[in-house]
Amino acid sequence: MSAEPLSLAERLSRQIAAGGPISVAHYMAEANQHYYATRDPLGADGDFTTAPEISQMFGELVGLCLADIWMRSGRKPGPLYTELGPGRGTLAADALRAMESAALAPRIHFVETSPTLRERQRALLPHVTHHDSIESLPTEGPLLIVANEFFDALPVRQCIRVGEEWRERVVIRREQEGRFMAVPGYRRIESGLPPIAAQAQDGAIIETPIVGAGIAYALAQRIAKQGGAAIIIDYGYAGPLLGDTLQAVKAHAFADPFADPGEVDLTTHVDFTMIGNMARQAGLRVSGPVDQGAYLRELGIDARADQLARTSPARAAEVEAARARLTDANAMGSLFKAMAWVHPDWADPAGFGD
Repeated sequence: MSAEPLSLAERLSRQIAAGGPISVAHYMAEANQHYYATRDPLGADGDFTTAPEISQMFGELVGLCLADIWMRSGRKPGPLYTELGPGRGTLAADALRAMESAALAPRIHFVETSPTLRERQRALLPHVTHHDSIESLPTEGPLLIVANEFFDALPVRQCIRVGEEWRERVVIRREQEGRFMAVPGYRRIESGLPPIAAQAQDGAIIETPIVGAGIAYALAQRIAKQGGAAIIIDYGYAGPLLGDTLQAVKAHAFADPFADPGEVDLTTHVDFTMIGNMARQAGLRVSGPVDQGAYLRELGIDARADQLARTSPARAAEVEAARARLTDANAMGSLFKAMAWVHPDWADPAGFGD
C-alpha cells in the first residue's frame, strides 16, 4: 500500500530541516509551481480575476494594438502570436478574433506549464502549441508577444537591511507555531544592490527580480533576432524602490503569504524599469510604462464600450461597469501599467502617447 504523498508544506519543512532556511525566491518558486499546476485559479469560483475575464474589450484592444504594429511594419510573413501565462486563453481568443478583422491570422504559441490550464486553453483554441519555456518557441517568424499578469508571479530575491548590513531574506519553519515565516538570513550581501540601498533605513527591503530579468532579456533577444513586438501589462512601478510587495490572494481576498504554501497565489509588484532596461539592452525600442487606463482609453475602449452597449442594450450597465473597472484610477486603471517593446525596424505602438 503506497504512502500518501507529502503536501508542499511538509516537503518544504523537510527541506528546511535538512538544509537550513530557504530563500524567499525559492519559497515563492515552489509555492507557485504547485499552485498553478493543481488548479484553475481564475473566476468567481477561483482566487482572482484578471482583466481579460472582466471584459472582451481588453483582449480585443491588445490584439488590435499588435495588429496595427504588424500592419504599419510591412505585414511581415509568418507572425507568431505568443502569450506567456495565458490563463484560460480568454485574452488570446479575444485578441485573435480582433486580429482576424485586420486580416492577421498568426500561429498560436503559449508558454504554459500548468496541465489544468493547458486543457482549458486547448478547449478554447484547439490549434495552440504549448511550450514549457520560451526556449522552445519557433526561431523563425516575427513574434507578437503578450504578457498579462505574467511577471508578477515570478520569484524575486528579497534583501533586508540589518543595521549597516544587507542580508538575504529567508524562510524558516517555526515548529512551536506550526508556520513558516520570513527572517533575515546570516549571509551578508556585498554587491548587486541598486544605489537606493545606500539611503535605506534599518529593516528596509529591496526586491530583485532575477528570474524576471532573465526571461525579459531572453524574450527581447528573440524579438531583436526575429522581429516583432511585445505588450506587457501588470501591476507595478518604475523602480528601483524600497519595500516588501510580496502578497497572497485566496478567494478574492488578501491572505498570509507564508500560512499555506501552494494553496494561495503569490505575487510581487513588477519593476517596469528593469523590464524596459532588459529590452533596451537587446536593442529594442521601449514605450511606457503608462497607466493601463490611459493605454486602453487611447486605444479606443470608450468607443468600443459604446458600440457594445448599443448592440446589446440589456448589457449596457455590465459593459460600463467593466470599462470603469479596467480604466478608473480607483480600480485597475492606475495600479496596472502597460509597456511595449518593438524591433528597431518596426513601427511604434499606439496607446502610449506621442
